[in-house]
Amino acid sequence: MGFLDKLRNKAQRGKGRGKEEIGRQTGDPYLEGEGKADRIKGGAKQVGEQMKDAAKEVRKTFDR
Repeated sequence: MGFLDKLRNKAQRGKGRGKEEIGRQTGDPYLEGEGKADRIKGGAKQVGEQMKDAAKEVRKTFDR
């Protein structure tokens, strides 16, 4: 599940970058803002996944 979540988060960040760039090119501030929001959401979720991975590593370290 972790790999697919990371992949979805990266896809969301990429989609956000695309929307943001299209918004800039067309002069649409709404689309640009929506793209920024997608990028931020994807990044926040990615940080959450990294924290879960770090917690798993800590558990593995202390289980030995």
